[in-house]
Amino acid sequence: MADFQLKRVGILTGGGDCPGLNAVIRAVAKSAMGKYNATVIGIEDGFEGFVEGRMHEIQNKEVSGILSVGGTILGTSNKGDPFHYPIEDLEGNIQIVDESARVVRNYRHWGLDALIAIGGDGTMHISQKLFEMGLNIIGVPKTIDNDLAATDLTFGYDSALFVATEAIDRLHTTASSHHRVMVIEVMGRYAGWIALGAGLAGGADIILIPEIPFKWESIYKKVRERSLHGKRFSIVCVAEGARPEDGDIVVKAHDIRRTDAKQLGGIGELVGKKISEDTGLETRVTVLGHLQRGGSPTAFDRNLATKYGAAAIDLAAEGKFGRMVALRGQQIISVPIKEAIAQQRLVPLDCPEIRAARAVGTSFGDD
Repeated sequence: MADFQLKRVGILTGGGDCPGLNAVIRAVAKSAMGKYNATVIGIEDGFEGFVEGRMHEIQNKEVSGILSVGGTILGTSNKGDPFHYPIEDLEGNIQIVDESARVVRNYRHWGLDALIAIGGDGTMHISQKLFEMGLNIIGVPKTIDNDLAATDLTFGYDSALFVATEAIDRLHTTASSHHRVMVIEVMGRYAGWIALGAGLAGGADIILIPEIPFKWESIYKKVRERSLHGKRFSIVCVAEGARPEDGDIVVKAHDIRRTDAKQLGGIGELVGKKISEDTGLETRVTVLGHLQRGGSPTAFDRNLATKYGAAAIDLAAEGKFGRMVALRGQQIISVPIKEAIAQQRLVPLDCPEIRAARAVGTSFGDD
């Protein structure tokens, strides 16, 4: 597409928020305006705003001073999948319909030459479908879960990892003071990257992740052994998608407005209750929840997000659509979005982090 000219580019943030989104928006807008003299259209509240036709032109002053700011100045939504769009009637009944045609109409009406879609697995699935419908799309991988294939890291993960690790550090002092078992539940959906990274960095005694179904007796044995050896506290880091060998993932609620209706949560409470009942040890549970999504991005995430944003605009200007920017080693590359969503990036059972954790005596509840 040598004759392609980038004049008007749209940008949206889809799915859950996370630190670093504003850094990408800033990089995209500044690069588009400064390097390519293009107009940047901010689409509000993710694909929900795309369906409903809500947007505004981004001015340079709007993206000034937002590098360190958490969240997203454009707003976001994880309930706006245009192919699975919830319509609520006056009685409160929800009907799921396909509104993708409205997205295409708005894209044409706004005169967009390209769209930069920032998001995780769900956003990339939507982007691939819209690309197949003729929209010029570039994807930017965002998720604290770090579960997108074809990239070494998604931005947002490092910031969430920092928050979870600091929480474990703080729990250590109160656990040792009161001689308790402290259970901390972290996010991650069906991938255990946050629990593994934070558990390893924070010195958790037990790490429970979705990729390794656990045995209850293994957990009880570990905390009892620590207690018998004079170590009168234990730290258990649990991923929200972790499950016992003989059980299922704990689901807190179902929301049909989301493409994946399952709202995970509750495994931490279950683990804490079972440990207390079966060992007699005093146990407390902390659920970090959305604390992991909030606050300023780490320096690493600010830099990664900025590199992603600048690379995304270059791809758009080159007319290379249907692709997602990605990190491979130290290099920013691009891959087909189709490749990025082919499978989830789960924790490999032979990864260095698991080997290191086992080497220092950490239990994964599978022995």
